[in-house]
Amino acid sequence: MISPSVRSDLAPTGKLRVGINYGNPVLATKDSGSGELHGVAVDLGRELGKRIGVPVEFVAYDAAGKMVEGLKSSAWDVAFLAVDPGREGEISFTAPYLEIEGTYLVPAGSPLRAVADIDRKGVHVALAAGAAYDLFLARTLKNAQLLRAPDPKAAFELLVADKAEALAGVRQTLVTNAEKLPGSRVFDDRFLAIGQALGLPKGRAAGAKYLREFIEDVKASGLVAQALEKAGLRGVSIAPRAPVQA
Repeated sequence: MISPSVRSDLAPTGKLRVGINYGNPVLATKDSGSGELHGVAVDLGRELGKRIGVPVEFVAYDAAGKMVEGLKSSAWDVAFLAVDPGREGEISFTAPYLEIEGTYLVPAGSPLRAVADIDRKGVHVALAAGAAYDLFLARTLKNAQLLRAPDPKAAFELLVADKAEALAGVRQTLVTNAEKLPGSRVFDDRFLAIGQALGLPKGRAAGAKYLREFIEDVKASGLVAQALEKAGLRGVSIAPRAPVQA
């Protein structure tokens, strides 16, 4: 039985509005014709709606930064996005359910060979503004310059136009982009293991507790594994069980 406080926290309008970032193909994809969303986050969002007994409405974004901005206008009730300290002032996160890699794509002939080569003066790194890897690299890169674009597609275009020496992103997206840029190469190593979680606006304690329990259950029961298999994803790890909170 779902308590009224949980339902009020998660679906204050009577329906569960789920933020989905289809700019990250590990989480979701959007059909170019119908506009229909598919993927792991979509399947888990439907499961959450079923469990709390309310209809689900997906609120789609092509970049994580835009989804975080949507919080200001209360556009969504819960959202699937990466855990990052820079977002914890506004969003309560569950433990991760997936872990994906942040790394770089470089064009043909690039002298840059590994993550350690990137942080040099004169190196420009294209990326999607507001993504978890943007927040991380802004804190950690001391010499390379970040070139922010509105979404991953626009960031790739900066690399294609020779305005950047490297493109930062999620490995699966970069591999797809590399196929469009002959001779380009995705680094073997990574700069970040990005934990993908479920979040909701701060101040909704009952809802946050329910979401933490939901994520642990869908990991342990095999629902996350089934969603990954359905989406045909490889190279993505299911996050380990979260430590028990006191």
